[in-house]
Amino acid sequence: MNLTNKKITSIYAVIVLTLATSGVYAGESHMAEALKHAEAAAKATNGKTIAEHAAAAKTHAQTANEHLDAGLTSLTDAIDHGKMKHTDLAKKSAEEAVTHLKAAQ
Repeated sequence: MNLTNKKITSIYAVIVLTLATSGVYAGESHMAEALKHAEAAAKATNGKTIAEHAAAAKTHAQTANEHLDAGLTSLTDAIDHGKMKHTDLAKKSAEEAVTHLKAAQ
């Protein structure tokens, strides 16, 4: 991956992270929110409420999955840069991975 693509990827990751994390409630993780809504859907007694909670759960689960994918990409970048002895880029990629993996929880 050349430096220009790396910059574009980093900018994209920051934008995605900013947009995705804006929907998290009061510090709760996307997976916690997905589980909370899935449980509410399972306990609901009418179709409309089930659908609403299931949709919310799906949105949070998809966001968590996007963060996991981005975290894996960042970890791969950290490995690649580390092997090439690009310490600063490897560290930045590892930090991005931490951010995404925390957001996915």
